Amino acid sequence: MATFTYKAKSLQGETHTGIKSAKDKKELAKSLRAEGYVLISAQIREEKKKKTSNISISIPFLNPVLLTDKMFFTKNLQVMVASGVPLPQGLKTLSVASKNQKFGKVLLEIKNEIIKGESFSKALFKYPKFFSELFANMVKVGEEAGTLDKVLGILAKQMEKDHNLRSKIKGALIYPSVIIIAMLGVGILMLATVVPKLADTFNELNIELPTTTKFVIFMGTFLAEKWYIVILIFAVLVFLGMTVLKTKKGGIMLSRVLLKLPIIAPLVKKTNCAYTARTLSSLIASGVPLVRNLDITSGAVTNFYYKKALKEMADKVRKGEKLSSAMSEYENLYPVIIIQMLKVGEETGETSSVLEKIADFFEQEVTDSARNLSAVIEPVLMLIIGAAVGFFAISMVQPMYSMLEAI
Repeated sequence: MATFTYKAKSLQGETHTGIKSAKDKKELAKSLRAEGYVLISAQIREEKKKKTSNISISIPFLNPVLLTDKMFFTKNLQVMVASGVPLPQGLKTLSVASKNQKFGKVLLEIKNEIIKGESFSKALFKYPKFFSELFANMVKVGEEAGTLDKVLGILAKQMEKDHNLRSKIKGALIYPSVIIIAMLGVGILMLATVVPKLADTFNELNIELPTTTKFVIFMGTFLAEKWYIVILIFAVLVFLGMTVLKTKKGGIMLSRVLLKLPIIAPLVKKTNCAYTARTLSSLIASGVPLVRNLDITSGAVTNFYYKKALKEMADKVRKGEKLSSAMSEYENLYPVIIIQMLKVGEETGETSSVLEKIADFFEQEVTDSARNLSAVIEPVLMLIIGAAVGFFAISMVQPMYSMLEAI
């Protein structure tokens, strides 16, 4: 592989110079042609060997590719494609502009795949950890129909809606999470510091302790003396929990529990309905066949039972059944309003726009539910905290009353 300094001209006649690596001049010309330039002259560049070495350490979980990274990429690529910028050049520019080094590296690899003759969608399919099946399939449709810029615009809008939805749900869960963590922190601190001192006092008085007091003292002493075992047990439980949830049975169990919880279940259903409607709308607008659309959408929703329902709907639609009719068998997951509006959309030929309106409606419902979630959870948390404090107070005060009665 040699490094060339070259001079080339664009199709508009503009002169362009630069430095590029290639096997030979023929490969260099082919590479530049793919970027929209015609090679005029090229010379091998002599480079001085550097003795310094660059060591790059990448730890995956410390440098995750966020949805905002992909959203920034999609929006800017859509503008570039609409402006007539060659795809390889756009990918190279965005790889440099990306704040995430891992994502920037992947964009460069995709650019190289395209230069070698691979289509953009096929290159995306090779990186499922970075680009979803939904993203790659929509790009494929855009390439085939010659509407890549339009499809990228739809994807950017989809990602923006998805990001807003996730942000609202996370924002609603922050307050309860902070309260629970603070409650656990204060409880552990009291058990580890206050209880052992009270236990010494009770031992000196030599009085018979109730069962609840013995239990609290045991917990406090254990935390104070063997705190490292508690941390180890907690770490093991977290690891086992995450491992179980990654299995199929664990995912099914979690999905079932979330659909049964009184406060959480409505939010889960509305969120999955919003994802379903938004994804179906985007794919239909992009020209993806309905059966394939439903298969892809099943991968976009988060709950196992919604995934299963969408796959079963795809089978029914494949056999000639209408989507609204297939969905009507899952009224426990999709409210009647979705089925009725979808039926109207099918009759008027406006399925995509109707689904978009459904998505907007349920996204607003999720926003309202998330806003009210703190108000609903707060009394429950207060009851739990009150019960915990009451149990602790009674357990510690009861022996003292027993002692006073004995006197």
